[in-house]
Amino acid sequence: MFALPRNVWILTASLSLFMSLSVFVIFLGGIIGQSLSPSDSLATLPVALLVVGTASSIIPINRVMSLIGRRKVFLGVCLYTLVIISVAIVALQIQSFYLFCITTFLFGITTATMNQFRFAAIESVNKDLGATATSTVLVGGLASAFLGPELATLGKDLLNTAFIGSFLLLSICFIGAFGLLWFYQQTNMTEKQSSDGARSLSVIIKQPVFIVAISSAAVGYVIMSYLMTATPMSMHVIDKFSLEQTKFVIQSHVIAMFLPSLFTPIIIRWLGLGKMMLIGVLIYFICIALAYSGHALHNYWMALVLLGLGWNFLFIGGTSLLPQAYNDNEKFKVQSLNDFLIFGIQALASLSAGWFVFNIGWDLVLLSVLPLLILQFITLTWWLAIRSKH
Repeated sequence: MFALPRNVWILTASLSLFMSLSVFVIFLGGIIGQSLSPSDSLATLPVALLVVGTASSIIPINRVMSLIGRRKVFLGVCLYTLVIISVAIVALQIQSFYLFCITTFLFGITTATMNQFRFAAIESVNKDLGATATSTVLVGGLASAFLGPELATLGKDLLNTAFIGSFLLLSICFIGAFGLLWFYQQTNMTEKQSSDGARSLSVIIKQPVFIVAISSAAVGYVIMSYLMTATPMSMHVIDKFSLEQTKFVIQSHVIAMFLPSLFTPIIIRWLGLGKMMLIGVLIYFICIALAYSGHALHNYWMALVLLGLGWNFLFIGGTSLLPQAYNDNEKFKVQSLNDFLIFGIQALASLSAGWFVFNIGWDLVLLSVLPLLILQFITLTWWLAIRSKH
């Protein structure tokens, strides 16, 4: 891991700063939304719109990267994010729920860009180090587990209007990210290479390896986002846990998402990608059972930690498997489709999380993900059976 090129470490540090925005919005978005929105059912709309904005931005961001390169986009988005943070501050100052929703939607461009860091890392190493590079970059998320919530709580009462100071502190992350990414070295511009021999998407998506890669990453992300978006509402607003207790659970969850990345390459070498993803599904089943068994703090904490661990196994597994489904001159269109599908479905889950938690309750929210988990378990066992025959 430590022999990886400088690009990977720059992307790792930058991801910790970029992802602080995501954790920040997930932690505060529903709470701010609940204080500003005309209806409690709309409280998680700002968080959901972050995901919608991400899904909407993936294809344009990838297209621009294919034309001008990743480095220019990375740097430009740092500056863009500083502008949107200033708009969010205005939204809080005038107490406008809808302007705040627009800003979280526009933050989707930032997160869509951040999600290309893992592919940029894979492109910076030899093919046999792809899974290690992916895991290493995602380790950067550990810092965001602390940065996002800490900036949110430290800045809450810094100025007269609650949470404006939080956004001011958040802007420092993107000034730092700009400085780091200035030293990122551009890799090859694949789309400028000949597209001769490139297959159509209709051919690529029929491959079993593509189906498993995208379904594993999508199921991992959708369930994680759905439950994580609902958690602050269920804990803080409905079950009346304090903001500090809610922060502790969310921070623990994000740590569990990224800390295993230190060991994931070893697990992959030991078990293989397929079995690791299958374990990820089983961890999700245990997570649901623990969360369903009670509303105590330890139930939330254990369930959210397992939710993060299951996500890690499924998302890293799916991301590491995806390059096996495309050739080098097909990568931008396949990566775009992969992320668009993942975050498009995730957007639907996030949009519905607030409505479901307030109208059907936490317990039914948990049970609603079981059909998806069962389907993914079947998909993985099918693919492992196919591989065993070859």
